[in-house]
Amino acid sequence: METDGDLNPDTDDLPLRANTSHILVRHYALDLSVHFDKKIISGSVVLFLEPCSAGGAKTEDDVGSEAGDGARQGPDKDSTMFGSPADGSHSLGSADAEDFTVVLDCCDLDVSKVEEVDVDSVSAPLGFPPEVASEDMSVSSPADFIQHLLSMPSARWREKHRLFSLCSRGPGARSAGSLRFHTDRWSLQVRKAGVKSPQSFPRVIRIYYVTRPLGGSVRWTKDQDNRDCVYTAGSPINNRALFPCQEPPVAMSTWQARVRAPSECVVLMSGEDQAVPAEDGDTHFLIWNYYVTMPMPASTFTLAVGHWRQVPAETPSALGKEAEGGVDCSGPAAELVPGLRNSTGEVVRGSPHQTGSRDEASSSDAAFCHSSLGDQELSLTDYSGMVDDGISCSHGDYPCRFAERSAWSQRVVPHRVFSPVCLLQKAQMGALKLLPQCLAAAHAVLGVHPFPRLDVLIVPAGFSSLGMASPHLIFLSQSVLCKECPSGLSRLSLSGSRLCHEIAHSWFGLVIGARDWTEEWISEGFATFLEDIIWAQAQQLSLQQTAEQFDLKALLRWRRLSDELQNSKEELQILRPNMERTGQVCDSGSSMVKHGLNPDKTFMQVHYLKGYFLLRFLASEVGDQQLTDFFRLFVKKYHGQLVLSQDFLQMFLITFPHMEGKGLTLSAIYADWLDRPGIPEWLRERSAVWSQARLVEEVKAEVVKWILSSRSHQAKGRKRKRTEPKVNYKELTADQLVMLLELLLEESELSVSSMRALQKTYSLQKQDAEVRHRWCELVVKHAYSQAYCDVEHFLVHDQAMGVYLYGELMVQEDPEQQAMARRCLALVQEEMDQSARSVVEEMIL
Repeated sequence: METDGDLNPDTDDLPLRANTSHILVRHYALDLSVHFDKKIISGSVVLFLEPCSAGGAKTEDDVGSEAGDGARQGPDKDSTMFGSPADGSHSLGSADAEDFTVVLDCCDLDVSKVEEVDVDSVSAPLGFPPEVASEDMSVSSPADFIQHLLSMPSARWREKHRLFSLCSRGPGARSAGSLRFHTDRWSLQVRKAGVKSPQSFPRVIRIYYVTRPLGGSVRWTKDQDNRDCVYTAGSPINNRALFPCQEPPVAMSTWQARVRAPSECVVLMSGEDQAVPAEDGDTHFLIWNYYVTMPMPASTFTLAVGHWRQVPAETPSALGKEAEGGVDCSGPAAELVPGLRNSTGEVVRGSPHQTGSRDEASSSDAAFCHSSLGDQELSLTDYSGMVDDGISCSHGDYPCRFAERSAWSQRVVPHRVFSPVCLLQKAQMGALKLLPQCLAAAHAVLGVHPFPRLDVLIVPAGFSSLGMASPHLIFLSQSVLCKECPSGLSRLSLSGSRLCHEIAHSWFGLVIGARDWTEEWISEGFATFLEDIIWAQAQQLSLQQTAEQFDLKALLRWRRLSDELQNSKEELQILRPNMERTGQVCDSGSSMVKHGLNPDKTFMQVHYLKGYFLLRFLASEVGDQQLTDFFRLFVKKYHGQLVLSQDFLQMFLITFPHMEGKGLTLSAIYADWLDRPGIPEWLRERSAVWSQARLVEEVKAEVVKWILSSRSHQAKGRKRKRTEPKVNYKELTADQLVMLLELLLEESELSVSSMRALQKTYSLQKQDAEVRHRWCELVVKHAYSQAYCDVEHFLVHDQAMGVYLYGELMVQEDPEQQAMARRCLALVQEEMDQSARSVVEEMIL
């Protein structure tokens, strides 16, 4: 066995230690309190456990022989020995050697106590449900009661949820005392003296713990109003520093959470109903309750607590004036906005709408759309006939929306947007008004929305990506919001496409997840491919406009992928790094996520882009619409389940059997796309076609004008000045502007006059972050000092996209630019994502 103490400190693999082949957590009940003064979350988590049918007792020697198992681990310098508050910590004696151990993924947590929960105190006064009397099963023990609870059918989910709540509040078992536990760098291990097998282990345990201020799963920071907030950061270590859990995706579970937070804060979380906070006695705290009934990996649990405001459908005039200053605003400014100072409790608590559709039909879409741009104006293709025969779910029993006919016609689910006060107007334009179109378009493309509601949160500037999707909750970077009021949807390209990307994750990434985390392309490649289709549908583009937009996007992504593959290690370019061993785990269920802790991988796009191009390749073979229709069939079959690449590809080849005649086989796709680094030949050939697309040719024509203009300016510097002929430049879309600036980046020289004219002609300071990013690269390359303020602003306010811009500043070896890089890092390093900060510091220090 590879113990934690034996881990190579230079390795970048992430260990998953939970022994999920022996015992599974089926439900989590969290009871947490948020303390901003100490930057900690304290409380407990109750685990409802179920032994695996194949799980048996293992001796110390048996477990020790499993590479990377983690079910029996020796102490290391960061470890806490097995013990309990009653008897103190002590080394393991020989009497413990045969005891069964529950291993949980855990780090950066201070665990104070682990106890068995007295289920009898709950089940005895209640009596077993009447239905049990007629069932052929024994209910004479707590284990029987818990097994009955876990096995309750989805039709009785309310009763099941109530019993989970009651059991989670049960007292500790007095006769059992505290359970023995041990923590090391990556795990928490729990034993009960004399228990030799998973079947004999307590079925309900409670763990008391406190998070650490610098724990990797949560970020304590300031929002754009300079007010305290905390949120789960989408860290490489997932949620193991928020609560002890089973991280492997196969450990699908439900959860409920009771979160106690300051009364002026809003608590957003993965949960099926909109939470209505309750007073916590005489304290200045409120209690928020959330729950989910769809079993999902613990890594999808998401929490955010802060002083955010719900974005209103119509922005007050005073708010419009306040927002004119951009994102550089402070906390006290919030008090200048009438009606918003105390709006958190009023908005969130007012008129709660129960979003679950299990007991009643959904209301009309209009009741859910908080926007004047209602989805009723959209003309969308109706694919509902594909599911008119009903859906026979293949997953385990839970209240599934795919099986509810009322959900089939719900094009837009209930949605809200939250942001800091200083971004309310931008969030209204760039998120709230787009959501109805994007949600309706996603429904038209993929069918039933997997989740009954959606919240969107504009996260702090230090968030390391443009967005992150979780059940019922999307985090969105401020970088995707518009700088100014756009004239139409075409000017909302970045915010619209990013929203569509994150919404697409509801189907690919959440309701269908990867069984092996190394196969990220199953989530990110699909979402990247689908964002174009959904966004085109939301814009109501014609077939020709859609094809032209797709080709331009494809060329931009090809250029990005080509550049990334030239500047990255080959081992990080493989979409299926475990190859034929993908999905395999040790006998206990533990495994390692290859390169899971590599900070460079966090900012690589290869799984997004190469996965996207694989799907483009398949679409070119069978047709765009045919592949989209196939996605719906795949979702219909695999929703609620975990998949590997082979599941998708095998179903594709079965659905399109004529592909074999073209030489397209599973092994060929593996060889060309998934198991090798580099660029497949098809992609090289197709990129030449994309480069001749109409929208690209328009950009090339504009590039020629700018190059000639620059050369003219340079020549004038050596000759007598003459009157310059006026040049008419064509208006370009945001994506075309990105292409224009990328092509101009290939020029060795651009005159100062041309740089100034570029900035003025296209109002580059007011464009979206993708355009401004390329503009900043151009400014750095040509040392255009008059726009250095644009670069500084980007590095401070667009941290999700600015990581490698630091490298550009340093590589030029220009003292002024290097000083700018160090100055910006000093300004934002405390709020930066840890992975981003380590990458940037390596570039600069």
